[in-house]
Amino acid sequence: MTVLPVVFVHGIRVAGAMWGPVISRLDRPAEAPDLPGHGSRRGEPFTMESAADAVASAVGRMGGRALLVGLSLGGYVGIAAAARFPSQVAGLVAMGCTARPDRVNANVYRLAASLAARDPALAGRVSAYGFRRALPGAPGEAVVAGGFACEVMPSAVEAVAARDPLSDLAAYPGRVWLVNGSRDPFRCHERDFLRACRDGRLIHIPRRGHLTVLADSGRLARLVEDLACLADQRARPPASAVATPSPR
Repeated sequence: MTVLPVVFVHGIRVAGAMWGPVISRLDRPAEAPDLPGHGSRRGEPFTMESAADAVASAVGRMGGRALLVGLSLGGYVGIAAAARFPSQVAGLVAMGCTARPDRVNANVYRLAASLAARDPALAGRVSAYGFRRALPGAPGEAVVAGGFACEVMPSAVEAVAARDPLSDLAAYPGRVWLVNGSRDPFRCHERDFLRACRDGRLIHIPRRGHLTVLADSGRLARLVEDLACLADQRARPPASAVATPSPR
């Protein structure tokens, strides 16, 4: 039997390298492409459409069907990609992305993105310090190793603000796991996101925040392995439930 591969999608201003510690612990093929404007593609324009295309291209390289796992911006991109390319997405793990991009939320992030883009080098140094503090050891170093494309942040924020992730979730017929750290402020609309899913589950990771869900790479890899196994099961009745923290 062919093992279902995983395509990981990174967050804003960082790169696919952030997923390295998790990928190294998986027992299945995996890839973490850089999105436009980030990492090896720094300088390219970022749109949600181009980001979803990058994800679809990565799925194609992995055989044409994969589990998508995205965090933060990567979660929103994963939702958009699943809606556009449902036949390529065996399941979706959307992490830290259950805040609706309404006017108030978007304006806060527009301001932060604008400030970061004024001096990308300084913002990158601040980001490196922050990630190393939040994620000591290998997880933080993996994020820093991919570099910081702070100049792309305004485009990425606008791309998220222009989407309706609830409509995208409703359009995707496959299984969705919404995964949030219990201390993540992006949990604020998680119940709305869960209701929008045709076949959704909500998983909480105790005592973790928006970034610190990456802190325990082994635990996260085990979760992804479990969800990949579930995603590869063809016959399953749709349902909605809350699990803390196990998907089983």
